[in-house]
Amino acid sequence: MPILQVTNLTKSYSGIKALDNVQLTLQRGEVHALMGENGAGKSTFMKILIGLIDADSGEIFFEGNELKRGGVNNVQRKGISMIHQEILIIPELTVAQNIFLGREKEITSSKTGWLNDDRINSKAKELLEQMGVDISPYIKMKYLSVAQMQMVEIAKAISNDAKVIIMDEPTSAISDKEVSTLFRIIRDLKVKGVAIIYISHKMDEIFKISDTITVLRDGKYIGTKSAAELDNGSLIKMMVGREIESMFPESNTQKGKRVLSVKNLNKKGKFTDINFEVHTGEILGIAGLMGAGRTEVARAIYGLDKLDSGEIYINGEHVKVKSADEAVKKGIGYVSEDRKGLGFIPQMSVLKNMTLASLSNHRQGIFINPKSENTVTEAMVENLKVKSSGVNQKVTHLSGGNQQKVVIGKVLLSSPKVIILDEPTRGVDVGAKFEIYKLIHDLAAKGIAVIMISSELPEILGMSDRILVLSKGKQTAMLSKEEATQELIMKYAVE
Repeated sequence: MPILQVTNLTKSYSGIKALDNVQLTLQRGEVHALMGENGAGKSTFMKILIGLIDADSGEIFFEGNELKRGGVNNVQRKGISMIHQEILIIPELTVAQNIFLGREKEITSSKTGWLNDDRINSKAKELLEQMGVDISPYIKMKYLSVAQMQMVEIAKAISNDAKVIIMDEPTSAISDKEVSTLFRIIRDLKVKGVAIIYISHKMDEIFKISDTITVLRDGKYIGTKSAAELDNGSLIKMMVGREIESMFPESNTQKGKRVLSVKNLNKKGKFTDINFEVHTGEILGIAGLMGAGRTEVARAIYGLDKLDSGEIYINGEHVKVKSADEAVKKGIGYVSEDRKGLGFIPQMSVLKNMTLASLSNHRQGIFINPKSENTVTEAMVENLKVKSSGVNQKVTHLSGGNQQKVVIGKVLLSSPKVIILDEPTRGVDVGAKFEIYKLIHDLAAKGIAVIMISSELPEILGMSDRILVLSKGKQTAMLSKEEATQELIMKYAVE
């Protein structure tokens, strides 16, 4: 008997079907990948399973019994847990407190009615050690990296003794080493009979870890096949309804004059003696393992973090960048790896988000000219092919790929000479990735100097003209497109 059986699940919003007669059969000890482009219905499907929203129709059976409505707590008590793509933490609480939040009485042995922090810390320490994760249970969550927060979220789901665990993009912010740890944990869970619903846009992961793959497209069930029956091409065709011959567009753009040059950049404890330059029409990739200092270098160039020493030149002119506002004025654009935390304001519209960094261009006296804002936003939406109901739609209601386009559009409206893209395709589907890759090539073709940071080596190799490799805060190599290979990059990344 399947541990989970879903039949004819349907959900509509304002008359538009987000899910249309979707089905899923999940066996004990199985890793079942759920695939589809952003907007395919995966998130809506998982929200129904976890009890966050109710379906309009359809049936869900868990361990042979119909899963009745009752909210998230009811679903968790029955044995279904979820690791969300957007990390849900309480920053001011410790790691241990976050792991057992709401379940403290289950593990405390106190007879006084007070919570036993020692017991909670001890259990969290034991769990993290079993996972092979080196994180102190006593530290507050706000001091952790995004990757460490993700590992704590994984620990929290496992601590529930769940029979089904839904993992939504669990590796989007963790290093290769941590991915290996996660996969080991998944294999251990499989042996114990735990079933995993695994959602990821990383195709190599899907084929490494999954037994079965179900595909949704535009809210409809497309099919279920064993992972062994599929390859990249056939899976992509199921997802997007067409074949994508090459993920990375061909580029014939010629490298022009030097736009950005950095010399001997230093920040204690983060990076040392960073030197590189990037030219018009060029895409410079920055590779390295988690903690190599890639994002820290980008933040320092953009003025978000203060440099201890070093020099930055724009078009040969020595510039001092002490804030993001100064960076924008000097012609530096930055798209953060944390698009929801730093890239846009979710409850604001596409229009308000896109013009946020360039409002001075739309001033009419002391007021903002709405007609001017609307004109440039509509043009940018059309240029970037942002799929929305209009420029007044809230960004929170867009798919991940379209949210990323809004963030890129916001930066482009400030007319940058150089744009830094930190993990530009994190958490977006294969179709949206292709569109973003094409957009990046178009930016370079228009003379913008592009710096692209990515944890995905195929992406770095497929997109970059040159590749800067960092390891433990130090610059270990500058490779040409012709000489770079995954093996060579990894060699320098672990030096």
